[in-house]
Amino acid sequence: MSTTPDVTVTVIVYNDAERLPRAVASLRRQTHRNIEIVISDDHSTDATPDVARRLAAADDRVTYLRLPENSGGCSAPRNRALDIARAPYLMFLDSDDELPERAVELLLAAHAEADVDFTMGAVERVRVDTGRTSTWMPHLVAERRTVRGIEAEPALFFEHLSTSKMYRRDFLDRNGLRFPEGIHYEDQLFSAQAYCLARAFTVLPEPVYRWYIAPFEAAESASISNQRHKLTNVRDRVHVQRLIDAFLVSSGQTDAVREAKDHKFLKHDFRMYAGDLPFRDEEWLRGFADIVNPYLAELSPGAYARLPRVERVVTRLVRDGRLRDAQLAARGLGHGVAPRETAPDGDGRVYWGAEVPPAASRGDLDVTDLGLDTRPFPSAQFRHEITRVERGPGASVDLAIRTYDPGLRLPVGPQVATLLLAPGRRRMRSRFRLDPVRPGVFEGSARLDLAEAPLPLDGFEGTRHPVLLLTSGRLRNTSLLLAPLSFPPFRARIDYRRGATPHEVTVEPEGRGTGRLQLRWTPVGVTARLIRPLARRAGARVGSRVRGAARTVASAVR
Repeated sequence: MSTTPDVTVTVIVYNDAERLPRAVASLRRQTHRNIEIVISDDHSTDATPDVARRLAAADDRVTYLRLPENSGGCSAPRNRALDIARAPYLMFLDSDDELPERAVELLLAAHAEADVDFTMGAVERVRVDTGRTSTWMPHLVAERRTVRGIEAEPALFFEHLSTSKMYRRDFLDRNGLRFPEGIHYEDQLFSAQAYCLARAFTVLPEPVYRWYIAPFEAAESASISNQRHKLTNVRDRVHVQRLIDAFLVSSGQTDAVREAKDHKFLKHDFRMYAGDLPFRDEEWLRGFADIVNPYLAELSPGAYARLPRVERVVTRLVRDGRLRDAQLAARGLGHGVAPRETAPDGDGRVYWGAEVPPAASRGDLDVTDLGLDTRPFPSAQFRHEITRVERGPGASVDLAIRTYDPGLRLPVGPQVATLLLAPGRRRMRSRFRLDPVRPGVFEGSARLDLAEAPLPLDGFEGTRHPVLLLTSGRLRNTSLLLAPLSFPPFRARIDYRRGATPHEVTVEPEGRGTGRLQLRWTPVGVTARLIRPLARRAGARVGSRVRGAARTVASAVR
């Protein structure tokens, strides 16, 4: 092997002794083997130093670097590793993630094919709670191409990860480009600078980074990106945006680039906080508005015009200080949930809320284009809210439901509605009546008898959220059902199939996202001990033999 490595990959780590070996193992498996691996430890206080030293002893490509004190971020350990890196090409890896086996090979080959300052590829996201995989910003990496400067594709600001890229060392050195220390969201500033300074860069559709996502981990142990409940997190994110803005000005970027960056902030950064607004208290909401509103006032009008209508509504309500209204509008973002009411003006325009807003806000709060009164019934927008959740007899749940119909799509008079729930392949249906209480508002009561849920023979483990079905002739409309954001959860043991497949069912508020009614099934007894393990061992071959075995077990325990 050459004495000079082709690529240096820096693995930053802090108190992550458990996952560090997995990250390093992914580098040792690379198909391109002439690499240098620098483990840069931000002064860990757990077993990380011992683990890192063992990894370095096992492979002479691995170097262990320990910072003399904790920096509290990602920038310093990356920068210290850059000081000792020996290769002409550089990559970065976080200790809780991995590189796919061909990542180095693919990115290095792209450098060989074109004179570019960095190469980048797709990021595979893996949910640690479900194992589901997806591609980060897939539309941006759908095809292979070389981009001649960020002005050609300013939408790439959305792909702000530094870890999905391989940089030429001389590009970073020539521009004095290093990670900003002492701040969070350093990737956003570093990547914005790299995009703007690069003469050209190549985009690959192949995955070059595997990013493990733990969206619902404990709040205090969550990554910086997942600590949105902290106002300091909001402040840090806005601070980085201002640093990016200053760089765009100093580097002479065009208005189109600035607008694209503003749109990215609204559509990505602000949007993440907007989805959380219904779950925040009044004090937090006021603090949030105090931080973001001065910055929102500086963004280009064109960036707002590119937002989906409902996101424009939420942003405007925050800017206008209508924070309770912003919480209402944020329920069901992206799921076609209607406002509770709308206000028409004298010119045929319709606005979000009970009153026509002041002139300065009308452009954002105008919901005429949603077509609440004209769109086809299957895609018509309603707002279904559970106003009360109570435990009923046995294993049933009693619900009081209110439906808002701001487009007046439903005929006057009682409506037949159906709750749909499917813990498995078959749907459970619970019909009930919605009665009109005033124009555009209906109310009714429904009962979900969870003992009647059609569970699969091998049981069910997971969560489900009921939806509400309305009909108009042969047309059907299935919509989200919002629940109270807090109510005391309750549990029931249900002996399905006369005790052959027992489960514990929990009824609870979702607590995140849209805040739906959440029903959670947990196998217990013989279902947990025998039937579910049998199905898991069979894996993809569950088929008829396993179903027959499940029937046999169920019969034996009756």
